[in-house]
Order: sequence, then structure tokens, then C-alpha cells
Amino acid sequence: MENLPLSAQILILVALLAIAGFFSIAETSMMALNRSRLRHMVKQGNRAAIRTQELLDKTEDLLGVILIGNNVVNTISAVFSGAIASYYFANNEYALSIAAVLVAFAIIVFSELTPKVIGATYPEKIALRVSFILKPLLKIIYPIVWFANLIANGLLKLMRINPKPDEEVLSSEELRSLVLEQSRFMPQKHRSILVNLFDLETIEVNDLMTPRARVEALNINDPIDKIVHQLVTCYHNKLPVFDGEINNILGMFHIRKALHHLEDGTLTHDEIRNSLSKPYFIPSEMAVFKQLQHFQEDQQRLGLVVDEYSEVLGLLTMEDIIEEMVGEFTSAAPDSRSDIRWDSTGQVVVDASIPLRKLNRRLMLKLPTDGPKTLNGLILEYLQDIPEASVSLKLNGCTMEVLHVDDHSVRTVRLYQAAAATRKKAKK
Repeated sequence: MENLPLSAQILILVALLAIAGFFSIAETSMMALNRSRLRHMVKQGNRAAIRTQELLDKTEDLLGVILIGNNVVNTISAVFSGAIASYYFANNEYALSIAAVLVAFAIIVFSELTPKVIGATYPEKIALRVSFILKPLLKIIYPIVWFANLIANGLLKLMRINPKPDEEVLSSEELRSLVLEQSRFMPQKHRSILVNLFDLETIEVNDLMTPRARVEALNINDPIDKIVHQLVTCYHNKLPVFDGEINNILGMFHIRKALHHLEDGTLTHDEIRNSLSKPYFIPSEMAVFKQLQHFQEDQQRLGLVVDEYSEVLGLLTMEDIIEEMVGEFTSAAPDSRSDIRWDSTGQVVVDASIPLRKLNRRLMLKLPTDGPKTLNGLILEYLQDIPEASVSLKLNGCTMEVLHVDDHSVRTVRLYQAAAATRKKAKK
């Protein structure tokens, strides 16, 4: 001490603080590192990632070498600063107290707080680099680390604390939140598909089905000429067949089985009955994700949705579920709802039987979907009656005007975007 100039002593103290800062930044970056991304880099053969993963696989040893190094260096720094103050101020108690306060402040700011903030901000860049130093250092002082861990584990056992708890299993909601938080690392389309996939567990088949009123089906009691015309103009390859009313489902009729009869005009009611396949029924409260599994296991692509009284509520296809996951795609069948979009004035006329989930997705609305499943049902629930034409209402920020009604339901509705609704109100 006596042989070193004051500048050299200060440089040594600064070096000690820097070493302590290294251990702090290493600890924070290692613990804040994205483990999923690290495993991906390991699979790609990144040597730094492999080295880092080896350290993280032995968390006790990693924390041991970091904490031993950090605390030893901080202790040496405190003792060294006290020795400097004692040497230059002749054991003055005030000088020693001031030196202790200054070195404590320096350790907190330069060796703890600042390095930890940096480590938490750039965990991947730092962790992969510090592992190059930590791994050989762990080998050098492993006996000390092993002894320290031995005592620590003994204390934990005395307190009946398991140092290696079972690995936590993330729930679907936690995984969904993780996908949303990491959105900057994946394309928008990929993120949307993953989020929609998680949502399949929270929605039921009656949220996606084609409502009963829009299901195209064959009535076996209709004249054969009418049935033939319906088959010729049909855009589907499979139709449900019922007897009298749609709740009396007889089976499913494949259009291809009638092609040669349509050509020679020999199609009969008996031929249709003999060609029917067994109908596939789906409970209305079935979760969509579970139904997707059933479709796969039962090798089905279409099913009739029924309630607890076996009343047909609608029809669900594999295409409906896929569209919910990946978004809508074109279909050979014309659909008046497929081109729904706001016009230049911020208005659109829609069929009131459209499912609310599809309407929300196509027009970026936020209409509630936890009650009625169609726009007609939502309006009737809100008004508690079948309205007259030209009735207007506003739901969840969307202004709508009833255009046509019949004895049982609302038929068509005009929707207004927020800006268009404001302009309409101003004109009035």
C-alpha cells in the first residue's frame, strides 16, 4: 500500500468495482435470457448458445460462481477503500465513515444497479459473451462452489424447501400472452394464426356454424323436378336431406352420386334415399378445438349442430374452423357476405343472419359475441322486440339502421363506421 501512488490505488479500486459489475451484469443477463430463443439457437449449432445452455442447465453452479465472485470482490473493495482512508487520514473515524459510505454508494451504482439494468436490457447479447468467461472460471473455482452449494442445500433441506421444484407448465392463456408479447419477433400473419388457435378452446361450434335459416338442404317430399333443379344449381358437394321439416334428418346426400342420373333424367326419390350416408351430429356446446379433433378422428368434414333436444341449429364444416384460424379464403360458392366491406362513405348493408364473429372480423368491429351469435339475434335481444324498419341503434360504437324485417326476424341492416355516423348525425 505504501509503495503505490494514490492514482494506482484508485485504479485498483475502480478495477475491483468493474469486476463486481461484470458479475452483476452476467447474473442479470443469464436469468433474463429468453430460454425458448436460446434453445432454438442451440439447435442451429451456435457455439456460444450451446455454452450458455450448459451453464444454465447447472443453475446452482452458475449462481454459485457469480455470487461468490461478486461478494468476494465487493468485500475486497470495501476493505481496500478502508485501508486507503486509514493510511492517508491516520485512522480518522470520520474519514473511515465517509470512505465506507462512498464505496457503498459506488458499489450500488457502478457494480449493481447500472450493470443489472444493462444486463436486463440486452440479455442475449451479453449472456452469450460472458459465458465465455464464466465457464472456465467455474472450472477453476468449482471446489469452492461445490462446498458452498453443499451447505446451502443442507440448509434448504432443514427448512424442507425443494431446491429443484417441478417445471412450471404454462396454461393456454399464458402461452397466448407470450405470443402477443413476442409479436415483434414473428410475422403478423403467423402471430394471428397462433392467437386464433388458442381462441379455439374458448369458443363453441355455435359461434362458427352456418345458422339453420341459411343451411341448404333437400326435402325428400318435394317433387323430383324441384329436387333436380336444386341439385343442378347447388354449389355444394354434399347436402343434408330431411323429411318434411329439417329436424327430421334422413342423412347426407353426395351430389356426385346423382350425376349420371341427372344426365339421363332417371333420378327418383328412392334413389336418393338409397344413396344417403349417415348424418354426423355435433352438440351445440362443443368447443371448436375439440370438434376439430373429432373431425380428424372420425374422418368427417361436415356436421349438423344440434341442441339438447336434437333440434338442428345449423351446420359446421371443416372450412369454417380453418377460416377461423387462418382467415377467410375464396370459395366456389357465391356468398352475399363474402364481399362485405365499408364503402367510400363508410357504410355497408349486411344480411342480419351473418354470424357476429365473421362480421367483427370482416369490418373490424367489436360487437359482443358472448350472447346471440348473429346480428339479428343481437338486435332482437337489445330491443326486446321485432323492430319496425328504419329503427336505428348503437352497439359497442357501431351505429346500425334496420332496413327490412319480416314477421320473425330482422332481414337486412345498414352499418355505419364511427366517422360516417358522426357525419349523418350532423346533417340531421
